Amino acid sequence: MRELEVNLANCGYKILIERNITKKIGGYLKENCSSKKIAVITDHNIKRLYGSELVTDLEDEGFETKVISIEPGEASKSLDTLKEVYKELAEFKLTRGDLIIAFGGGVVGDLAGFAASTYLRGIPYIQVPASLLAQVDSSIGGKVAVDLAQGKNLVGSFYHPKAVFIDPELLKTLDKNFFHDGLAEIIKYGCIRDESIIDELMNSKNDEELLEMIDSLIYKCCSIKKSLVEKDERDFGERMLLNFGHTLGHAIEKYFNYSKYTHGEAIAIGMAHITRNTEKLGLTQRGTEKRIKEVLNKFELPYETPLMEKESVENAVMLDKKSSGKSISLVIIESIGQGTVEKIGIDELENYIM
Repeated sequence: MRELEVNLANCGYKILIERNITKKIGGYLKENCSSKKIAVITDHNIKRLYGSELVTDLEDEGFETKVISIEPGEASKSLDTLKEVYKELAEFKLTRGDLIIAFGGGVVGDLAGFAASTYLRGIPYIQVPASLLAQVDSSIGGKVAVDLAQGKNLVGSFYHPKAVFIDPELLKTLDKNFFHDGLAEIIKYGCIRDESIIDELMNSKNDEELLEMIDSLIYKCCSIKKSLVEKDERDFGERMLLNFGHTLGHAIEKYFNYSKYTHGEAIAIGMAHITRNTEKLGLTQRGTEKRIKEVLNKFELPYETPLMEKESVENAVMLDKKSSGKSISLVIIESIGQGTVEKIGIDELENYIM
């Protein structure tokens, strides 16, 4: 087992990485928490594949369990779905002494975490991420949220889980497109902090070989995120490095109504686009965009920016949480592995993003 500990001013929690760890969660919870009831929030796909296995494990350890299953996809990360989840939690008579398990990808983790942070003013929860994107990124750091029609993650809070259980074995059932989608976030970590991640991805022969060594990459990414979260829990400084490619990426997702591009695909385009521009501005080492495009291309991720109306993109960017008054914080890379956060004036933004 690989283990990390996130140490924050007011809380701390473990990140446990081990194949088939989902089969041991019931025993861990029995030893480490006093809850009697557990609400498992998941989506229909994960429920079908693994739901009965997890519930049986929990019930064998004496927990009263209820499964709340939502439709897969970004459309479920909404206030309407959240209201349905609240209703189910109330009918289950969950108390503040009980527990919520977020069992799924990034949508489930964000939605379940936000429900946990707000229902009864706070229910303890744990993350069991079932997608690569969630395992390396969204399950860690305490950012939980739902979307509004105006943009992504506009209603949310910081609410940390009591533990994160990462089971790389779950990735074997992922469709290739969703596996590659998660690789976009791994590529991001390589770009902002650790060049060896890009080297490992480029040296892998195929997806099968990559899946066998994915534990190491997950650990590297989680270590980077843990370090950044510990230094900047509330995302006002160095933690913003994790947003490389995300400012334009989120705008692309919204522009195409979350249907044409997945999150990872949009972030891939965002990383390539801003690096193309910062190379032209002389802020990034020449050849960096080419290297990013090579690794994106290897895993069939897009890098060409689609045609979009300028005004719509500008409006989406200005609603971004990294926007502040007359400036916005953008992440650029000086070279692979060397990311930095720059405050850019709104009047300069077109040089970087448009």
